[in-house]
Amino acid sequence: MTRPSPAPSVRAETLSVAMLGAGTVGRAVAEWMLGQPDRLVSADGGGVTLVAVAVRDLERAREAGIRGDLLTDAPAHLVADPGTDVVIEVMGGDEPARTLIMAALRAGKAVVTANKHVIAHHGPDLEVAARLTGAALRFEAAVAGGIPVLGTLAGDLAANDIQRVRGIVNGTTNYILTAMAEDGRPYDEVLEDAQELGYAEADPTGDVEGDDAVNKLVILARLAFGLWLAPATVGRRPPTARGDGTPGITGVTDQELEGAAALGLTIKLLATATRRDGVIEASVIPTAVPADSPFGWTDGVTNRIEIDAEPLGTLGLSGPGAGGPATSSAILGDLLAIARGFGSTWAGLPEATGPAVAAADPFDGRRHWFAFLPAVRPGPLPDALDEAAAVGFEDGTAIRSEVVTLAEAKAAFAAILPDGVDVTLYPVDD
Repeated sequence: MTRPSPAPSVRAETLSVAMLGAGTVGRAVAEWMLGQPDRLVSADGGGVTLVAVAVRDLERAREAGIRGDLLTDAPAHLVADPGTDVVIEVMGGDEPARTLIMAALRAGKAVVTANKHVIAHHGPDLEVAARLTGAALRFEAAVAGGIPVLGTLAGDLAANDIQRVRGIVNGTTNYILTAMAEDGRPYDEVLEDAQELGYAEADPTGDVEGDDAVNKLVILARLAFGLWLAPATVGRRPPTARGDGTPGITGVTDQELEGAAALGLTIKLLATATRRDGVIEASVIPTAVPADSPFGWTDGVTNRIEIDAEPLGTLGLSGPGAGGPATSSAILGDLLAIARGFGSTWAGLPEATGPAVAAADPFDGRRHWFAFLPAVRPGPLPDALDEAAAVGFEDGTAIRSEVVTLAEAKAAFAAILPDGVDVTLYPVDD
């Protein structure tokens, strides 16, 4: 006799939601929750209702369209209020966001956050608190907001052996590199345009130096490999022929992009974490990729993440990665997941509550390297570059090395550079 499957447990109550912060993302979340309440009820769970919003400037929030009866300037009171079931944190930054998230978790309240910095830097402690009380901690919006990559890693790919996760995860830097490559304009000029268009902050340091992408990579690595990486150990400086370069994309030049294009390449800021020999190699480094590859085609503020896994193979996910609409979409999805009783973003993955571990050196191996040598005319190359691809320009030479170690590449490029001249060596992603 066939027995019917047991009915799923239905969570019928409506959860009271308090939101901390009402910037671009917070306003988008509030607008949707207040304007489309029917979209926030599922057949197998309860609903969610926005009951309060904590902001620094009450008048400014009213002018932005948030109802005055929802507003308060006391976020800690909302967290402590026994009537609050779920806390949405969209304040950003480290403190007081970390303290408020921790207080909510310790009180057994579910938390939804887009705060990549707090999750990446305090993940082990927050995971301990969430698992201790059973409170859900959801942070899908912290990485590539419009791409459901964290849920994919923790759920759909949970049975796979993840070997590598990498991607273009910062729209600001991708916009800058795209514009530099397409228009042949220098970094400083394009950065200024990006700021005027709202793609870059007045202080763009966190984006252009790679900190934002590092935080996202740490979160991806937690779900892919089951441990937290120490953000400070993730490499952000590409090597040079005689040392180390500047962090993130701050050293990329329009000459290098033109030289890369002549060799069928373009430069993208790739965040990469690879499991190899029991350790995790991780870096956020400008990387030369084939111009006709999926990463090469990913232009403007679009994000793309690729996951290499067994038995799946390679999965690529692309979409909008930042801004109010994309990030609010992820936050709202997490709210519904909590209403349906789905728990934390790490779902059924094993605990990763030990201290953060150091990332390993990602360049301990053999690969192609790309460099533009502005002071070198085309001519004979050292033996180590015998089979290199080279294109000459009036102001220098673009070279993609043969497959060599980093030490061999450094020595070969340094040998043909004039004294006192240094160049960035970009790893080539084949």
